Amino acid sequence: MHAAPTRSTALPTVTAALRAVESLLMAGGQRTARRNAWASVVEDRRRAKDRVEAQRVLDKLGELREVAEDAPRAAAGTS
Repeated sequence: MHAAPTRSTALPTVTAALRAVESLLMAGGQRTARRNAWASVVEDRRRAKDRVEAQRVLDKLGELREVAEDAPRAAAGTS
């Protein structure tokens, strides 16, 4: 009886083969997902910057309103 020939390299399992195929198919999708995620980060930063600027404008308007409201009182007190 002769022994069956043996392979020097192991055959990949079905799971490993499916993972390899999945990684090939998903590579473009992952790239798109990363690009979309980065675009979201950039947009969030832009909105945060806009919120800070809007808050500064509102604060400045509040200061101007206080000055405008105090001006008639100050003028009445000095007359």
